[in-house]
Amino acid sequence: MRVYLPCTLPALAKALASGELGPAPLIGYAVTPALTEWYASGDTEELEYVALTEAARASLRMLAADRADGAPTPPRRVVVAAEVPEAMLTVAVDVAERARVRLAEPIPLAKVAAVHVDDPVAAPDVELAVVALPEADKGDDDARFTVDGAEAHELMWYATQEIPSLLE
Repeated sequence: MRVYLPCTLPALAKALASGELGPAPLIGYAVTPALTEWYASGDTEELEYVALTEAARASLRMLAADRADGAPTPPRRVVVAAEVPEAMLTVAVDVAERARVRLAEPIPLAKVAAVHVDDPVAAPDVELAVVALPEADKGDDDARFTVDGAEAHELMWYATQEIPSLLE
């Protein structure tokens, strides 16, 4: 099953060095039965895009958490797409996050199919979104608009062999 795992550039560098995404448990996003039921008219490609978008939003949250901890993290969302056996997944029951899954084990980089990353031109909007995220979570419409500005940027696709160059 294709799973979209939120990440950051520093976390991706750690995964490259260790050979796996982890530690477990990991939160990811996939085409779950709840997502399929909710988005009844969508085909598989559309549903995977929804899961990718949810993972990109979670990456934004990871950026905010890193910044809160004082970690210097480039303002670019990162989503790792991996092929994972369904037996490794537990589907979340949260109605608000229909695509959310939990992975019980680290993911070897050999299971990674691709990496999706913001283009550097998106960095100013991502930076603003990281700052606005706490207020957006509280329901502030202006802050939500700012977060939506980052989400308006499409993530670029990178093959796994491009990861080292991406991290340079």
